[in-house]
Amino acid sequence: MIREERRKKRRRKKILIGLLITLLIIGILVLVVWKVFTVKTVEVSGNRLYEDTQIEEWVLNDEYSWNSLYVFLKYRFFHTQEIPFIDTMEVSLKSPHTIHVEVYEKGLLGYFYMESKAQNVYFDKDGFVVEISTDLIPGVPCITGLPCEQAELYEKLDLKDKDALKELLAVTQTLKKYELVPDTLDYDELGNVTLQYGEITVNLGKTEHLTEKVVRMQKIMPQLSGPGLLHLEDWTENNADITFDRIG
Repeated sequence: MIREERRKKRRRKKILIGLLITLLIIGILVLVVWKVFTVKTVEVSGNRLYEDTQIEEWVLNDEYSWNSLYVFLKYRFFHTQEIPFIDTMEVSLKSPHTIHVEVYEKGLLGYFYMESKAQNVYFDKDGFVVEISTDLIPGVPCITGLPCEQAELYEKLDLKDKDALKELLAVTQTLKKYELVPDTLDYDELGNVTLQYGEITVNLGKTEHLTEKVVRMQKIMPQLSGPGLLHLEDWTENNADITFDRIG
């Protein structure tokens, strides 16, 4: 009986010691997390539409955001707020005091102004509506001349002429590829395209020979000063004449 009682006491003592050690380790870990993982620096990359300070304010948006480990786990495992024109934000820890935020903005190729909504409808390279907003984003061309009567977020642009959407995407993608994004892109009733770059207007004409026309634009545009009209509507492989009419 005495031996059994001693055995039980030793067992309880070991359990108590193990529990105390576990609590001590947990306490040390909590103290380390509390004292060491503090946000001192937020690095932001990939952002073009928003300032670094704006991104930082959105990421550190609650009372516990002073803790860098908390911020990392929050954006790693939980759904966070949606931000206009931003697809995702990846948050990583560079050190206990430094958070890195990689911003992935939505690929905007152009927008329509929809009078029925009094808002701008932004679309991506596949023709899907990625944002509907009153904001005007620099570097995104306004599309005119093509009727866009309905638009729903994350659905494809609803244009009456399906071929017109295909051509619009081809034009906007090509212009972006060659870094010739215009202020406005206008279609007339015959499907001719006119581009506006400040005081310089470019008559692109039909979308035949699109890449060849844009390549020539890329070489010519740096040499031009407005106001004026650049004629590319009649360019073909057999008719390579390009003229620029000064206005005023």
